[in-house]
Amino acid sequence: MENQTQRPLPNGTAVLVLGIVSIVGCFCDGIPGLVCGIIALVLASKDLKLYNADPTLYTPGSLSNLKSGRVCAIVGLSLSAIVLVIVLIELFIFGAAILTHPYELFNQHTSVSM
Repeated sequence: MENQTQRPLPNGTAVLVLGIVSIVGCFCDGIPGLVCGIIALVLASKDLKLYNADPTLYTPGSLSNLKSGRVCAIVGLSLSAIVLVIVLIELFIFGAAILTHPYELFNQHTSVSM
C-alpha cells in the first residue's frame, strides 16, 4: 500500500488572494478588478478539475480556500463590471456634453459684454 500524503491545491491560495484583490480592484475604475477576477476564475477551474480527478490527494483546507477565492472573484468581477459600465456611461455623457457645447463648459465664468 502506497503512503500518499495530502498536499494543497497548487493555486488555492493564489485564487483566494486574486479574488480579494478583484473586490478591492473594483474601486479603481473596474479594470484591475476585472483582470484579477478573470485570472482567479481560470485558475480556480483548473484546480477544481485537478481536485475532481482525485479528491484524496488534496487537503480540505486548500479546497476551502479555492471555493472562497472563487466566490470572491465572482463578486469582484460583478462589481467591477458594474463600476466599469458606470464609468463608461459617465465618459460618454461628458464627451457628448463637450462635443455639443465646447466653449460653454470652459468659459462659464467669463462673460463678454459689449
